[in-house]
Amino acid sequence: MEIRIGIINTGRELSFEASASADEVRTQIAGALDQGASHVELSDTKGNSYIVPTANLGYVELGTEESRRVGFVA
Repeated sequence: MEIRIGIINTGRELSFEASASADEVRTQIAGALDQGASHVELSDTKGNSYIVPTANLGYVELGTEESRRVGFVA
């Protein structure tokens, strides 16, 4: 699943593929915001970790969980 995160006062967005489901990521981010945590940590399919400050979150876009199609589709 593709995750795109917009960070305030930053010209670029953070974009990566995650193996977690959309509900898991949504719960993790909402929990961090509700608890007033200073950051949220996410990881991608390659094993990289991303620590994002919750105070600077502009938006979080969760992509679809369906796999990409390869080849021609009629």
